[in-house]
Amino acid sequence: MIPNLENAFHKLCEAAANETLPRFRRKMAIDNKRPADFDPVTEGDRMAEAAIRNILKADFPDHGIVGEEYGTENPDADYQWIIDPIDGTRAFISGIPVWGTLIGLYHQNKPIAGVADQPFTGERYMAFLDDTGSKTSSLFHNRNPPVQLQTSQTNDVSQATLMTTSPDLLRNETDKTYFNLEEQTKLARYGCDCYAYCLLASGHVDLVVESGLNIYDIAALIPIIENAGGVVTNWQGGDASEGGQVLAAANDEIHQQAMELLKF
Repeated sequence: MIPNLENAFHKLCEAAANETLPRFRRKMAIDNKRPADFDPVTEGDRMAEAAIRNILKADFPDHGIVGEEYGTENPDADYQWIIDPIDGTRAFISGIPVWGTLIGLYHQNKPIAGVADQPFTGERYMAFLDDTGSKTSSLFHNRNPPVQLQTSQTNDVSQATLMTTSPDLLRNETDKTYFNLEEQTKLARYGCDCYAYCLLASGHVDLVVESGLNIYDIAALIPIIENAGGVVTNWQGGDASEGGQVLAAANDEIHQQAMELLKF
């Protein structure tokens, strides 16, 4: 266990927010990392990740880093920090406050802690082992005391609220079963990026289903959801810590039902 991990997360999030917030809802240059499609990146993405990396290299020089913008350093280290400086860059450039800075911590390839920070709304979702060795998942909202997160008790897919970032990411032969699941739910909503997973950890959403995720899209979110009582796997019930097809659920019962509906 890393001492003062909570303080480390706060320090990293504040450094990132100093780069992202001044650029949010402002005119900015937007580069496209994938010319055949549209995969935007901004100065905010790059500067936030650089700020996080600088702190990590100073405070945890023996640890590894995996980041969306600047790649991997020290890949053989037992501890790996997984960074997405702005998860939801499309939302960021559109002025929609559902993006977030994601920082996950893996130990021997297993997610053990994470933070998802939405600095515009002042919401910081954080999960780690406390000093007693107990798993915690909390919402820090501005200067208010942290609130313990708890997923919902909805245990029937027909009563579930389901979220995904965009149905366009799921419109192919491999992923068409997503729509079989969506048709069985009470309500489906789109477009929240990492914020959807935070809403699940808070008990407002019951299921989040995604495809094509990278490690930095999900690393921070797994402990936030699991420590709050939820389940995160791939669509077949296996490990989701490297990304790919991800199924996040409020509890075991609804997870099993959703997984059955996602079978190929």
